[in-house]
Amino acid sequence: MKDNNITRRDFFKKTGAAAAAVTAVSMLPLRAQSSQSGKMTYRENPNNNDKVSLLGYGCMRWQMTEDQQVNQESVNELVDKALASGINYFDTAPVYCRGLSETATGIALKRYPRDSYYIATKLSSRGNSKAWPFEESKKMYLNSLKNLQTDYIDYYLLHSIGGEGSIERLQERFFDNKVIDFLLKEREAGRIRNLGFSFHGDTKLFNWMLDQHDKVHWDFVQIQMNYIDWHHASASQNSDILYNALAEKNIPVVIMEPLLGGRLASVPNHIAERLLEKEPTQSIASWAFRFCGTYPKVLTVLSGMTYMEHLEDNLKTFSPLKPLNEEELAFLDDTAELMAQYPIVGCTDCKYCMPCEYGIDIPSIFKHYNKCVNEGTMPENDENYKKARRAFLIGYDRTVPRLRQADMCIECRKCVSRCPQRINIPSELRKIDRFVEKLKQGKEL
Repeated sequence: MKDNNITRRDFFKKTGAAAAAVTAVSMLPLRAQSSQSGKMTYRENPNNNDKVSLLGYGCMRWQMTEDQQVNQESVNELVDKALASGINYFDTAPVYCRGLSETATGIALKRYPRDSYYIATKLSSRGNSKAWPFEESKKMYLNSLKNLQTDYIDYYLLHSIGGEGSIERLQERFFDNKVIDFLLKEREAGRIRNLGFSFHGDTKLFNWMLDQHDKVHWDFVQIQMNYIDWHHASASQNSDILYNALAEKNIPVVIMEPLLGGRLASVPNHIAERLLEKEPTQSIASWAFRFCGTYPKVLTVLSGMTYMEHLEDNLKTFSPLKPLNEEELAFLDDTAELMAQYPIVGCTDCKYCMPCEYGIDIPSIFKHYNKCVNEGTMPENDENYKKARRAFLIGYDRTVPRLRQADMCIECRKCVSRCPQRINIPSELRKIDRFVEKLKQGKEL
Protein backbone atom coordinates (compact mmCIF):
# COMPACT_ATOMS: atom_id res chain seq x y z
CA MET A 1 0.00 0.00 0.00
CA LYS A 2 2.88 2.38 0.62
CA ASP A 3 4.22 2.01 -2.90
CA ASN A 4 1.17 1.34 -5.04
CA ASN A 5 -2.22 2.91 -5.41
CA ILE A 6 -4.89 0.50 -4.21
CA THR A 7 -7.16 -0.15 -7.17
CA ARG A 8 -10.32 -2.19 -7.00
CA ARG A 9 -8.72 -5.15 -8.73
CA ASP A 10 -5.59 -4.91 -6.53
CA PHE A 11 -7.78 -5.06 -3.45
CA PHE A 12 -9.31 -8.36 -4.52
CA LYS A 13 -5.88 -9.81 -5.25
CA LYS A 14 -4.36 -8.59 -1.98
CA THR A 15 -7.10 -9.56 0.43
CA GLY A 16 -9.21 -12.27 -1.16
CA ALA A 17 -11.66 -11.37 1.57
CA ALA A 18 -15.39 -11.68 1.30
CA ALA A 19 -17.69 -9.24 3.03
CA ALA A 20 -19.70 -10.68 5.89
CA ALA A 21 -23.47 -10.59 5.61
CA VAL A 22 -24.93 -7.55 7.37
CA THR A 23 -28.28 -6.34 8.55
CA ALA A 24 -30.95 -4.91 6.27
CA VAL A 25 -31.86 -1.28 5.72
CA SER A 26 -34.62 0.09 7.90
CA MET A 27 -36.69 3.28 8.12
CA LEU A 28 -36.73 3.85 4.36
CA PRO A 29 -39.69 5.72 2.84
CA LEU A 30 -39.18 3.88 -0.45
CA ARG A 31 -39.64 0.72 1.59
CA ALA A 32 -36.29 -0.99 1.39
CA GLN A 33 -36.76 -4.72 1.44
CA SER A 34 -33.68 -6.70 1.93
CA SER A 35 -34.37 -10.30 2.07
CA GLN A 36 -32.48 -12.40 4.52
CA SER A 37 -28.70 -12.35 4.74
CA GLY A 38 -27.01 -12.66 1.36
CA LYS A 39 -30.00 -11.41 -0.66
CA MET A 40 -30.33 -8.22 -2.68
CA THR A 41 -31.84 -5.11 -1.09
CA TYR A 42 -34.84 -3.68 -2.95
CA ARG A 43 -36.61 -0.33 -2.88
CA GLU A 44 -40.27 0.02 -3.73
CA ASN A 45 -41.23 2.75 -6.18
CA PRO A 46 -44.17 4.56 -4.51
CA ASN A 47 -45.64 5.49 -7.92
CA ASN A 48 -46.30 1.96 -9.11
CA ASN A 49 -44.97 -0.46 -6.47
CA ASP A 50 -42.07 -1.63 -8.67
CA LYS A 51 -39.61 -3.55 -6.48
CA VAL A 52 -36.32 -2.28 -7.86
CA SER A 53 -32.92 -3.66 -6.89
CA LEU A 54 -30.94 -1.02 -5.00
CA LEU A 55 -27.97 -1.96 -7.17
CA GLY A 56 -28.72 -1.10 -10.80
CA TYR A 57 -26.66 -2.14 -13.81
CA GLY A 58 -25.23 0.75 -15.84
CA CYS A 59 -24.68 -0.45 -19.41
CA MET A 60 -22.36 2.33 -20.58
CA ARG A 61 -19.15 0.37 -20.07
CA TRP A 62 -19.69 -3.07 -21.60
CA GLN A 63 -16.46 -4.77 -22.63
CA MET A 64 -15.41 -3.96 -26.19
CA THR A 65 -13.44 -6.15 -28.58
CA GLU A 66 -10.33 -4.99 -30.42
CA ASP A 67 -12.45 -4.07 -33.45
CA GLN A 68 -14.65 -1.89 -31.21
CA GLN A 69 -17.64 -4.20 -31.06
CA VAL A 70 -19.40 -5.10 -27.82
CA ASN A 71 -18.25 -8.43 -26.42
CA GLN A 72 -21.67 -10.08 -26.42
CA GLU A 73 -20.47 -13.22 -24.68
CA SER A 74 -19.21 -11.14 -21.76
CA VAL A 75 -22.45 -9.11 -21.64
CA ASN A 76 -24.54 -12.28 -21.53
CA GLU A 77 -22.42 -13.73 -18.74
CA LEU A 78 -22.65 -10.57 -16.65
CA VAL A 79 -26.40 -10.21 -17.19
CA ASP A 80 -26.90 -13.87 -16.24
CA LYS A 81 -25.02 -13.34 -12.99
CA ALA A 82 -26.79 -10.06 -12.27
CA LEU A 83 -30.30 -11.44 -12.74
CA ALA A 84 -29.50 -14.60 -10.78
CA SER A 85 -28.26 -12.39 -7.92
CA GLY A 86 -31.34 -10.16 -7.79
CA ILE A 87 -30.36 -7.16 -9.96
CA ASN A 88 -33.37 -6.19 -12.06
CA TYR A 89 -32.67 -2.62 -13.29
CA PHE A 90 -30.61 -2.11 -16.46
CA ASP A 91 -29.77 1.41 -17.66
CA THR A 92 -28.60 2.08 -21.22
CA ALA A 93 -28.82 4.81 -23.90
CA PRO A 94 -28.61 5.12 -27.70
CA VAL A 95 -25.16 6.72 -27.49
CA TYR A 96 -23.50 4.25 -25.10
CA CYS A 97 -20.70 1.97 -26.34
CA ARG A 98 -20.44 3.78 -29.67
CA GLY A 99 -24.15 3.29 -30.20
CA LEU A 100 -24.06 -0.47 -29.55
CA SER A 101 -25.16 -0.74 -25.91
CA GLU A 102 -28.92 -0.93 -26.45
CA THR A 103 -28.61 -3.76 -28.95
CA ALA A 104 -26.18 -5.76 -26.79
CA THR A 105 -28.29 -5.22 -23.67
CA GLY A 106 -31.46 -6.18 -25.55
CA ILE A 107 -29.89 -9.43 -26.79
CA ALA A 108 -28.83 -10.42 -23.28
CA LEU A 109 -32.14 -9.55 -21.60
CA LYS A 110 -34.37 -11.03 -24.31
CA ARG A 111 -33.43 -14.50 -23.05
CA TYR A 112 -35.43 -13.85 -19.87
CA PRO A 113 -39.11 -13.17 -19.13
CA ARG A 114 -39.90 -9.50 -19.77
CA ASP A 115 -41.45 -9.03 -16.34
CA SER A 116 -38.25 -10.14 -14.59
CA TYR A 117 -36.34 -6.90 -15.20
CA TYR A 118 -36.74 -3.16 -15.75
CA ILE A 119 -35.17 -1.38 -18.73
CA ALA A 120 -34.12 2.26 -18.60
CA THR A 121 -33.01 4.12 -21.71
CA LYS A 122 -32.89 7.70 -22.89
CA LEU A 123 -33.77 10.28 -25.51
CA SER A 124 -30.29 11.62 -26.20
CA SER A 125 -29.47 15.05 -27.57
CA ARG A 126 -27.82 15.66 -30.91
CA GLY A 127 -24.58 17.33 -29.87
CA ASN A 128 -24.22 20.92 -31.03
CA SER A 129 -27.13 20.91 -33.47
CA LYS A 130 -29.25 24.06 -33.40
CA ALA A 131 -32.44 22.20 -34.23
CA TRP A 132 -34.00 19.02 -32.94
CA PRO A 133 -36.80 17.93 -35.28
CA PHE A 134 -39.68 16.05 -33.73
CA GLU A 135 -39.43 13.22 -36.26
CA GLU A 136 -35.77 12.60 -35.42
CA SER A 137 -36.57 12.34 -31.72
CA LYS A 138 -39.48 10.00 -32.42
CA LYS A 139 -37.21 7.85 -34.59
CA MET A 140 -34.65 7.61 -31.78
CA TYR A 141 -37.35 6.49 -29.36
CA LEU A 142 -38.71 3.85 -31.77
CA ASN A 143 -35.18 2.62 -32.50
CA SER A 144 -34.65 2.10 -28.77
CA LEU A 145 -37.72 -0.14 -28.63
CA LYS A 146 -36.42 -2.07 -31.63
CA ASN A 147 -32.84 -2.39 -30.39
CA LEU A 148 -33.97 -3.49 -26.93
CA GLN A 149 -36.44 -5.96 -28.46
CA THR A 150 -39.31 -4.76 -26.30
CA ASP A 151 -42.69 -3.11 -26.80
CA TYR A 152 -42.41 -0.89 -23.73
CA ILE A 153 -39.74 0.90 -21.69
CA ASP A 154 -39.96 0.85 -17.91
CA TYR A 155 -37.93 4.00 -17.18
CA TYR A 156 -37.44 6.54 -19.99
CA LEU A 157 -35.30 9.64 -19.54
CA LEU A 158 -34.67 12.94 -21.25
CA HIS A 159 -30.91 12.54 -21.47
CA SER A 160 -28.29 14.81 -19.89
CA ILE A 161 -30.44 17.83 -19.07
CA GLY A 162 -28.07 20.76 -18.72
CA GLY A 163 -25.97 19.82 -21.71
CA GLU A 164 -28.03 22.25 -23.76
CA GLY A 165 -26.50 25.12 -21.79
CA SER A 166 -29.57 27.32 -21.39
CA ILE A 167 -33.27 27.13 -20.64
CA GLU A 168 -34.02 28.36 -24.17
CA ARG A 169 -32.01 25.52 -25.74
CA LEU A 170 -33.59 23.04 -23.34
CA GLN A 171 -37.05 24.21 -24.34
CA GLU A 172 -36.14 23.89 -28.00
CA ARG A 173 -34.77 20.36 -27.52
CA PHE A 174 -37.68 18.79 -25.68
CA PHE A 175 -40.62 21.15 -25.30
CA ASP A 176 -41.14 23.57 -28.22
CA ASN A 177 -40.97 20.72 -30.75
CA LYS A 178 -43.78 18.82 -28.92
CA VAL A 179 -41.47 15.92 -28.01
CA ILE A 180 -42.60 16.04 -24.39
CA ASP A 181 -46.24 15.90 -25.48
CA PHE A 182 -45.50 12.79 -27.53
CA LEU A 183 -43.73 11.11 -24.60
CA LEU A 184 -46.62 11.92 -22.26
CA LYS A 185 -48.99 10.21 -24.69
CA GLU A 186 -46.66 7.21 -24.85
CA ARG A 187 -46.73 7.06 -21.05
CA GLU A 188 -50.51 7.26 -21.08
CA ALA A 189 -50.58 4.37 -23.58
CA GLY A 190 -48.29 2.30 -21.34
CA ARG A 191 -45.35 2.09 -23.74
CA ILE A 192 -43.43 4.26 -21.29
CA ARG A 193 -44.04 3.16 -17.69
CA ASN A 194 -42.05 5.94 -15.96
CA LEU A 195 -40.84 9.24 -17.42
CA GLY A 196 -37.94 11.23 -15.97
CA PHE A 197 -34.69 12.97 -16.83
CA SER A 198 -30.97 12.70 -16.12
CA PHE A 199 -29.30 15.89 -14.98
CA HIS A 200 -25.88 17.47 -15.57
CA GLY A 201 -26.51 21.19 -15.24
CA ASP A 202 -26.73 24.17 -12.91
CA THR A 203 -29.30 25.09 -10.28
CA LYS A 204 -31.24 27.37 -12.60
CA LEU A 205 -31.85 24.58 -15.12
CA PHE A 206 -32.65 22.07 -12.39
CA ASN A 207 -35.22 24.35 -10.81
CA TRP A 208 -36.78 25.00 -14.21
CA MET A 209 -37.18 21.27 -14.79
CA LEU A 210 -38.72 20.80 -11.35
CA ASP A 211 -41.14 23.62 -12.15
CA GLN A 212 -42.47 21.41 -14.95
CA HIS A 213 -43.40 18.73 -12.42
CA ASP A 214 -47.00 19.92 -12.05
CA LYS A 215 -47.51 19.55 -15.81
CA VAL A 216 -45.31 16.55 -16.63
CA HIS A 217 -45.27 14.71 -13.30
CA TRP A 218 -41.74 13.36 -13.32
CA ASP A 219 -41.83 9.76 -12.14
CA PHE A 220 -38.12 9.77 -11.24
CA VAL A 221 -34.95 11.82 -11.75
CA GLN A 222 -31.38 10.63 -12.26
CA ILE A 223 -28.60 12.70 -10.70
CA GLN A 224 -24.87 12.40 -10.16
CA MET A 225 -24.31 11.71 -6.49
CA ASN A 226 -21.37 10.46 -4.43
CA TYR A 227 -19.57 11.46 -1.26
CA ILE A 228 -17.34 13.92 -3.11
CA ASP A 229 -20.11 15.68 -5.02
CA TRP A 230 -22.36 15.78 -1.95
CA HIS A 231 -20.60 18.94 -0.73
CA HIS A 232 -17.62 19.32 -3.10
CA ALA A 233 -18.94 19.16 -6.67
CA SER A 234 -16.44 20.66 -9.10
CA ALA A 235 -18.82 20.85 -12.07
CA SER A 236 -22.46 21.57 -11.32
CA GLN A 237 -24.52 21.89 -8.15
CA ASN A 238 -23.65 19.95 -5.01
CA SER A 239 -25.71 16.77 -5.01
CA ASP A 240 -27.10 17.28 -1.50
CA ILE A 241 -29.09 20.23 -2.89
CA LEU A 242 -30.38 18.19 -5.84
CA TYR A 243 -31.27 15.19 -3.70
CA ASN A 244 -33.07 17.23 -1.05
CA ALA A 245 -35.10 19.12 -3.68
CA LEU A 246 -36.28 15.82 -5.16
CA ALA A 247 -36.97 14.30 -1.74
CA GLU A 248 -39.12 17.30 -0.84
CA LYS A 249 -41.30 16.60 -3.90
CA ASN A 250 -41.29 12.86 -3.18
CA ILE A 251 -39.66 12.08 -6.55
CA PRO A 252 -37.64 8.82 -6.53
CA VAL A 253 -33.94 9.33 -7.22
CA VAL A 254 -31.71 7.22 -9.46
CA ILE A 255 -27.98 7.64 -8.84
CA MET A 256 -25.31 7.78 -11.53
CA GLU A 257 -21.54 8.13 -11.05
CA PRO A 258 -21.49 6.79 -7.48
CA LEU A 259 -17.76 6.10 -8.02
CA LEU A 260 -17.16 9.38 -9.86
CA GLY A 261 -15.90 7.63 -12.97
CA GLY A 262 -13.91 5.11 -10.93
CA ARG A 263 -12.04 7.71 -8.87
CA LEU A 264 -13.66 6.50 -5.64
CA ALA A 265 -12.64 2.91 -6.32
CA SER A 266 -9.00 3.83 -6.98
CA VAL A 267 -7.94 6.43 -4.46
CA PRO A 268 -4.59 7.87 -3.28
CA ASN A 269 -2.64 5.71 -0.87
CA HIS A 270 -3.33 7.68 2.29
CA ILE A 271 -7.07 7.71 1.51
CA ALA A 272 -7.02 3.96 0.89
CA GLU A 273 -5.28 3.39 4.20
CA ARG A 274 -7.83 5.56 5.95
CA LEU A 275 -10.79 3.60 4.52
CA LEU A 276 -9.25 0.17 4.99
CA GLU A 277 -8.41 0.94 8.60
CA LYS A 278 -12.13 1.47 9.22
CA GLU A 279 -13.31 -1.56 7.21
CA PRO A 280 -10.36 -3.86 6.46
CA THR A 281 -12.48 -6.59 4.81
CA GLN A 282 -14.45 -4.24 2.54
CA SER A 283 -13.34 -2.85 -0.81
CA ILE A 284 -12.63 0.84 -1.27
CA ALA A 285 -15.60 1.09 -3.65
CA SER A 286 -18.05 -0.27 -1.08
CA TRP A 287 -17.85 2.98 0.90
CA ALA A 288 -19.12 4.98 -2.08
CA PHE A 289 -21.98 2.59 -2.77
CA ARG A 290 -23.04 2.43 0.88
CA PHE A 291 -23.06 6.23 0.96
CA CYS A 292 -25.53 6.43 -1.93
CA GLY A 293 -27.70 3.59 -0.70
CA THR A 294 -28.03 5.13 2.77
CA TYR A 295 -30.31 7.92 1.51
CA PRO A 296 -33.98 6.89 1.70
CA LYS A 297 -35.33 8.40 -1.53
CA VAL A 298 -32.76 6.58 -3.67
CA LEU A 299 -34.51 4.01 -5.84
CA THR A 300 -31.41 2.44 -7.36
CA VAL A 301 -27.65 3.11 -7.60
CA LEU A 302 -26.18 2.53 -11.04
CA SER A 303 -22.79 0.93 -11.50
CA GLY A 304 -21.07 0.27 -14.83
CA MET A 305 -19.69 -3.14 -13.92
CA THR A 306 -17.38 -4.05 -16.79
CA TYR A 307 -15.81 -7.07 -15.10
CA MET A 308 -17.19 -9.95 -13.07
CA GLU A 309 -15.13 -9.02 -9.99
CA HIS A 310 -16.80 -5.57 -9.97
CA LEU A 311 -20.21 -7.20 -10.06
CA GLU A 312 -19.38 -9.71 -7.35
CA ASP A 313 -17.96 -7.05 -5.03
CA ASN A 314 -20.99 -4.79 -5.49
CA LEU A 315 -23.33 -7.70 -4.80
CA LYS A 316 -21.62 -8.13 -1.44
CA THR A 317 -22.26 -4.47 -0.66
CA PHE A 318 -25.95 -4.54 -1.56
CA SER A 319 -26.90 -8.07 -0.45
CA PRO A 320 -28.07 -6.70 1.85
CA LEU A 321 -27.01 -3.06 2.19
CA LYS A 322 -25.58 -1.91 5.49
CA PRO A 323 -26.41 1.82 5.61
CA LEU A 324 -23.87 4.24 7.01
CA ASN A 325 -24.46 5.65 10.48
CA GLU A 326 -23.95 9.31 11.40
CA GLU A 327 -20.35 8.74 12.49
CA GLU A 328 -19.51 7.02 9.20
CA LEU A 329 -21.19 9.76 7.16
CA ALA A 330 -19.07 12.36 9.00
CA PHE A 331 -15.98 10.22 8.36
CA LEU A 332 -16.72 10.18 4.62
CA ASP A 333 -17.31 13.92 4.61
CA ASP A 334 -13.83 14.39 6.11
CA THR A 335 -12.48 11.96 3.51
CA ALA A 336 -14.09 14.03 0.75
CA GLU A 337 -12.32 17.13 2.09
CA LEU A 338 -8.99 15.34 1.73
CA MET A 339 -9.84 14.05 -1.75
CA ALA A 340 -10.85 17.53 -2.93
CA GLN A 341 -7.29 18.76 -2.32
CA TYR A 342 -5.85 16.60 -5.11
CA PRO A 343 -5.22 18.52 -8.39
CA ILE A 344 -6.71 15.95 -10.75
CA VAL A 345 -8.86 16.52 -13.82
CA GLY A 346 -12.49 15.81 -12.91
CA CYS A 347 -13.04 13.39 -15.80
CA THR A 348 -15.37 10.43 -15.18
CA ASP A 349 -14.45 8.62 -18.41
CA CYS A 350 -18.02 8.87 -19.71
CA LYS A 351 -16.64 9.48 -23.24
CA TYR A 352 -19.37 11.97 -24.11
CA CYS A 353 -16.58 14.15 -25.55
CA MET A 354 -15.70 11.42 -28.03
CA PRO A 355 -15.05 10.96 -30.82
CA CYS A 356 -12.82 14.00 -31.22
CA GLU A 357 -12.77 15.21 -34.83
CA TYR A 358 -9.00 15.49 -34.63
CA GLY A 359 -8.46 12.03 -33.19
CA ILE A 360 -7.45 13.06 -29.66
CA ASP A 361 -8.07 10.39 -27.02
CA ILE A 362 -9.27 12.84 -24.38
CA PRO A 363 -10.38 10.36 -21.66
CA SER A 364 -7.15 8.31 -21.87
CA ILE A 365 -4.98 11.43 -21.56
CA PHE A 366 -6.81 12.50 -18.41
CA LYS A 367 -6.84 8.94 -17.08
CA HIS A 368 -3.05 8.62 -17.30
CA TYR A 369 -2.48 12.03 -15.73
CA ASN A 370 -4.93 11.37 -12.88
CA LYS A 371 -3.48 7.92 -12.28
CA CYS A 372 -0.02 9.39 -11.75
CA VAL A 373 -1.38 12.07 -9.41
CA ASN A 374 -3.33 9.51 -7.36
CA GLU A 375 -0.41 7.11 -7.16
CA GLY A 376 1.99 9.84 -6.08
CA THR A 377 4.31 9.11 -9.02
CA MET A 378 4.21 12.56 -10.65
CA PRO A 379 7.73 13.83 -11.49
CA GLU A 380 8.95 16.47 -9.07
CA ASN A 381 12.19 18.42 -8.69
CA ASP A 382 13.84 15.94 -6.33
CA GLU A 383 16.23 13.00 -6.37
CA ASN A 384 13.59 10.77 -8.01
CA TYR A 385 12.94 13.18 -10.90
CA LYS A 386 14.70 11.21 -13.65
CA LYS A 387 13.05 7.93 -12.77
CA ALA A 388 9.58 9.50 -12.39
CA ARG A 389 10.03 11.53 -15.59
CA ARG A 390 10.89 8.42 -17.59
CA ALA A 391 7.99 6.44 -16.10
CA PHE A 392 5.47 9.19 -16.86
CA LEU A 393 6.56 9.61 -20.48
CA ILE A 394 6.72 5.87 -21.20
CA GLY A 395 3.33 5.37 -19.59
CA TYR A 396 1.88 8.27 -21.59
CA ASP A 397 3.09 6.84 -24.90
CA ARG A 398 1.80 3.38 -24.01
CA THR A 399 -1.59 4.66 -22.88
CA VAL A 400 -2.18 7.18 -25.68
CA PRO A 401 -0.96 6.70 -29.27
CA ARG A 402 1.34 9.50 -30.40
CA LEU A 403 -1.10 11.09 -32.86
CA ARG A 404 -3.88 11.10 -30.26
CA GLN A 405 -2.02 12.99 -27.53
CA ALA A 406 -2.76 16.42 -26.06
CA ASP A 407 -0.49 18.36 -28.43
CA MET A 408 -2.87 17.59 -31.31
CA CYS A 409 -5.66 19.73 -29.81
CA ILE A 410 -6.51 22.81 -31.93
CA GLU A 411 -8.91 24.14 -29.26
CA CYS A 412 -12.05 23.95 -31.42
CA ARG A 413 -13.95 23.57 -28.11
CA LYS A 414 -16.62 21.27 -29.56
CA CYS A 415 -15.92 18.84 -26.72
CA VAL A 416 -16.66 21.41 -24.00
CA SER A 417 -20.42 21.58 -24.55
CA ARG A 418 -20.63 17.78 -24.49
CA CYS A 419 -18.85 17.35 -21.15
CA PRO A 420 -21.34 16.75 -18.30
CA GLN A 421 -18.61 17.60 -15.77
CA ARG A 422 -18.17 21.10 -17.26
CA ILE A 423 -14.44 20.56 -17.73
CA ASN A 424 -12.63 23.13 -19.83
CA ILE A 425 -11.12 20.31 -21.86
CA PRO A 426 -8.88 22.35 -24.19
CA SER A 427 -7.42 24.23 -21.21
CA GLU A 428 -6.67 20.98 -19.35
CA LEU A 429 -5.14 19.42 -22.47
CA ARG A 430 -2.97 22.50 -22.91
CA LYS A 431 -1.72 22.24 -19.31
CA ILE A 432 -0.89 18.56 -19.74
CA ASP A 433 0.83 19.20 -23.07
CA ARG A 434 3.02 21.93 -21.51
CA PHE A 435 3.86 19.56 -18.66
CA VAL A 436 4.80 16.78 -21.10
CA GLU A 437 6.97 19.14 -23.16
CA LYS A 438 8.90 20.19 -20.05
CA LEU A 439 9.49 16.53 -19.22
CA LYS A 440 10.68 15.76 -22.74
CA GLN A 441 13.13 18.64 -22.60
CA GLY A 442 14.28 17.71 -19.12
CA LYS A 443 13.41 21.13 -17.74
CA GLU A 444 12.68 21.84 -14.08
CA LEU A 445 8.98 21.84 -13.23
